[in-house]
Amino acid sequence: MPGLSGEPSLHDPKRQAILRYARIAFVSEGYAGARIEPIAREAGVSTATLYALFAGKSELFSAVIDDAASQFSRQMAGVRANEGDARTQLTSFAEAYAGFMGDGFVRSIFRLVMAERPRFQATAIRFFEKGRTEFGATLIGILKDHQARGGLTNIQKPSWAAGELMGMIEHPVFFVPLVTGDEVRAGRTHAEVVAHVIDTFMARYGA
Repeated sequence: MPGLSGEPSLHDPKRQAILRYARIAFVSEGYAGARIEPIAREAGVSTATLYALFAGKSELFSAVIDDAASQFSRQMAGVRANEGDARTQLTSFAEAYAGFMGDGFVRSIFRLVMAERPRFQATAIRFFEKGRTEFGATLIGILKDHQARGGLTNIQKPSWAAGELMGMIEHPVFFVPLVTGDEVRAGRTHAEVVAHVIDTFMARYGA
């Protein structure tokens, strides 16, 4: 349904169908290999309709990445720490973050953005910053709360501590599979990674 300005709504079913099939094409074939005509055909629209919604292939690619980032934001918004002490809440956050960063689809989008970064630098930067900032804000809030309650000590800057915790999760569940390939079997489960990360973090900052 068009908006008040006459522009197509971001929730227009045709637009969403195009984005869905364009995402599949870009992930599987890369930017250079993906073609507009098959994307339009799979989405059940004409190429004229696709070009009416997206000016060209580069605009469609940017829209696909922005749409994926918005989807990730909705997933992030669902991360709510359980009530409890610092260890309980941090474990809840860490489990959700490990599940998100360890998801194969998330890695496929990151790979696509990284591969096309020289051509779409602004889109790539926007994508990376959105994800880490939103998850980071949730974690920083948890750290500040327990710092005020006395459950966490020796935290000079909550943002630094948050970066440390997230980094300890990212390396084994995201970066290692990103580099070695998803076919390489992980040495530890996400639960084992989270347990080790929280033990390490609490040993440094716990009261």
